[in-house]
Amino acid sequence: MNPTLAFLHTAEIHVQTFSTLVTSMRPDLPVRHVVRADLLADAQQHGSTPELELAVTSAMNTAADTGAKVVVCTCSSIGGHAENAGTGKHYTSMRIDRAMADRAVGSGGPILVAAALESTLTPTRELLQSSADNFGISVPIDTFVIEDAWSLFERGSVDAYYQCVADGILKHTADYAVVVLAQASMAPASTLCSALPVEVLSSPKTGVAAALAQIDPRA
Repeated sequence: MNPTLAFLHTAEIHVQTFSTLVTSMRPDLPVRHVVRADLLADAQQHGSTPELELAVTSAMNTAADTGAKVVVCTCSSIGGHAENAGTGKHYTSMRIDRAMADRAVGSGGPILVAAALESTLTPTRELLQSSADNFGISVPIDTFVIEDAWSLFERGSVDAYYQCVADGILKHTADYAVVVLAQASMAPASTLCSALPVEVLSSPKTGVAAALAQIDPRA
């Protein structure tokens, strides 16, 4: 059976994370994973460019070419390019953090965006702003980068990475209604912030649920 759901990742570590999530919700669903680390490297080095947009669209099309009905990009840095890649084609393209952004905006209060990569801040702010525009509301949005976190991730020290993210968040949560973790890789850090008086939102679970609803609204 050909996969009906596909993911575009920019790190190999996400394959297991999202395979496990899908299996927990829809164990019968075939899934395809495409990993393109070069796309994130390009975004980090050059920012958003027409060349990057073409490359992301091509990668999304490749992920769909075995018959996937939905292709989800799990990288926030390129999510804006990925979200409309399937327009007019045979599949629906999604970004993993759209459902999270809608929930954050729905909180109604000031939002703090935490990121481990500078290149993620602008795409995430733009995503939240577009969600706010869709809801017809105005929500203050602040951002910050957690220094030294990404180098831990790149070295494979994921537990230290999660703790570094959590420690950074603990220092910046005053006066916010919700904290948004800008990258899917940061999600496990949310469990280390359970004592905070504000909600800490991550994208993987809500994004996968939204993708599954696109495939079968009754699921």
